[in-house]
Amino acid sequence: QVQLAESGGGLVQAGGSLRLSCAASGRAFSLFAMGWFRQAPGKEREFVAAINWTGSNTYYADSVKGRFTISRDNAKNTVYLQMNSLKPEDTAVYYCGRARRPTSSARLVENSEYDYWGQGTQVTVSS
Repeated sequence: QVQLAESGGGLVQAGGSLRLSCAASGRAFSLFAMGWFRQAPGKEREFVAAINWTGSNTYYADSVKGRFTISRDNAKNTVYLQMNSLKPEDTAVYYCGRARRPTSSARLVENSEYDYWGQGTQVTVSS
């Protein structure tokens, strides 16, 4: 059984930074790509960023490209999302997910491509 736990959310002013963490339990963490998604009130959960199993490939939504950076530490079973230059429209609950199948790709942008999810962490950006 895989469990994911996000942390690091909070309230920040526009232009500020936050670093989210997602700690995974269970074996074989390093074999799977990981992704970050977010869900704002009244909206569907949307893709933010993904990273392949080695960390050599990453992929970002256009809305966060150049501002957010995804990384992972397989020794710690943890994936990170560094968020800089935050905007009010980044306000959402952020979720991490584990890819459904082992793959070297990071272009995993659909919710259906992930089989395990964390409980989410709230990020609020004030203007």
